[in-house]
Amino acid sequence: MEAATQAWKTDSIGVWSAPVTFAVERERIAAYAEATNDTQPAHAAGDLAPPVFAIVPAFEALLPTLTAPVPQEILMRGVHGQQDFRYHQPIRPGVVLTSRAMCIGVTQRSTGAVVLGKAETRDEAGELVVEQLMTYFVRGGEFGESVGDALPEHAFPPALAGTEPFASVAHGYDADTTLRYSKASGDPMPIHLDDAFAKQMGLPGIIVHGLCTMAYTSRAVVGECCPEDPSRLKRLAVRFSSIVQPTETVTTALWRDGQSPEGHDRVVFETTSSTGAVAIKDGLAEIAS
Repeated sequence: MEAATQAWKTDSIGVWSAPVTFAVERERIAAYAEATNDTQPAHAAGDLAPPVFAIVPAFEALLPTLTAPVPQEILMRGVHGQQDFRYHQPIRPGVVLTSRAMCIGVTQRSTGAVVLGKAETRDEAGELVVEQLMTYFVRGGEFGESVGDALPEHAFPPALAGTEPFASVAHGYDADTTLRYSKASGDPMPIHLDDAFAKQMGLPGIIVHGLCTMAYTSRAVVGECCPEDPSRLKRLAVRFSSIVQPTETVTTALWRDGQSPEGHDRVVFETTSSTGAVAIKDGLAEIAS
């Protein structure tokens, strides 16, 4: 575990990052939609940002803040664990957004440490556009006693286990999906682009960005639940469970699960790869009626 050398930077917990501004351009929205094979008309035209595009304006603030407490010698053991978007306003071209982020907690588990980060994105008037939570799971991380917040649970309801979903949607990737997604999202991690490097990291080869697969699940949610108005989607949360390669197909199964306390329709989902592995667990979407 190398516990003796793990000097966590606890002074970075609970501190907001410097604000980062991002001018939303129609071309950038359309490029993100194209990278994720999103043919929803408003997304493809760049008139309305796809749900997972919300990571793009906040990425520059969120990622360094999330990893700041982690000791350098174990930093590369980390993987993206969970993502939870809360949408207050749609993202449209022409707006200038400002994002800031904060590490809000570290939870110790038997197999490692989970770092939780929060980002908020606001418009020029200071109104909230998106809030999001993101975890970074550090395998073998020994933080000690947990501090701060833990990620809100959105586990798959046991009562729905074994029942038939109301919809099941399959999506395939393209050979250049990871390259296109890297450019559109601004995520240059080499495990998604360099086959030799990915294998050096113990992977079978290039893997798809987790958020790219999440974008594919959002296509299933929007297509089945609010195709006429994607801005009705108010929350989208997932737990990443296994890797996916571009040669695979993913299938998202969806179940209805009543309503949220805010009166939104709840849909839970799970995404399975053509290899049989569950790529995304504990999926939750909330859609305004």
